[in-house]
Amino acid sequence: MPDTDIEAAYTRCAALQRHHDPTFHVATWALGRDVRPAVHALYGFLRGADELVDGPDRPATPQARRAALDAWQRELADGLMRGRSDHPVIAALVHAGARHGLPLGELTVYMDSMRVDCDGRVRLRSREELDRYMAGSAAAVGRVMAPLIGVRGEASEAVARLGTAFQLTNFLRDAGEDFAMDRVYLPGLDEDALAAGRPARVPADELRRARELFGSARAVLRSCTPRARPGIALACAVYRAYLRRIERRDLVVA
Repeated sequence: MPDTDIEAAYTRCAALQRHHDPTFHVATWALGRDVRPAVHALYGFLRGADELVDGPDRPATPQARRAALDAWQRELADGLMRGRSDHPVIAALVHAGARHGLPLGELTVYMDSMRVDCDGRVRLRSREELDRYMAGSAAAVGRVMAPLIGVRGEASEAVARLGTAFQLTNFLRDAGEDFAMDRVYLPGLDEDALAAGRPARVPADELRRARELFGSARAVLRSCTPRARPGIALACAVYRAYLRRIERRDLVVA
């Protein structure tokens, strides 16, 4: 693909990020010029999958949503095999993957987690199911992001754990909103209380685990590029504040 087409593909991905997640778009600009387009491209692929599951124009049935996810995943696999794609988002991600040595195979696990949400109603009944979901929705994305913030090799697992800490905190913070969407990601959450409009107690073991996972931040901050460090530190501070608020409240409000 000519350089001009690749530039247009990256620009398309940046526009998607700016439109759907302006806060993340601003945060991406804190990274170096050489890696920003790759972050835009990764966001474009993830956003494409999210739109197929939860977007306003998503396919009408769970089966159709899964089929659309399968097609999106095949588009990436075909692009990686050919080294190019006619789809601008896939073209940008394939180019970014080759340029930065991104482990794009991790996105297969990400897509598995997206399929869990296709039915609308979600119930993760065990720690194992929750861990399997977060392995795709958070840890896998962290491993892809790791080279873009200067973290490589075994240290990338610290990025995966930190991503899981963010995801688990989101589940704790948003449990009431998720329940309103008929989704329960936290095993042991008192659904009867939420269904009756009463507060439900936060699962203490998951709150404790989220705090422990944030211990990975030290290794990430040691390994990442100086330019990435302030943004990561700020994100960790914000999410740790969420955890403190959740701990003080100790309740999920429907």
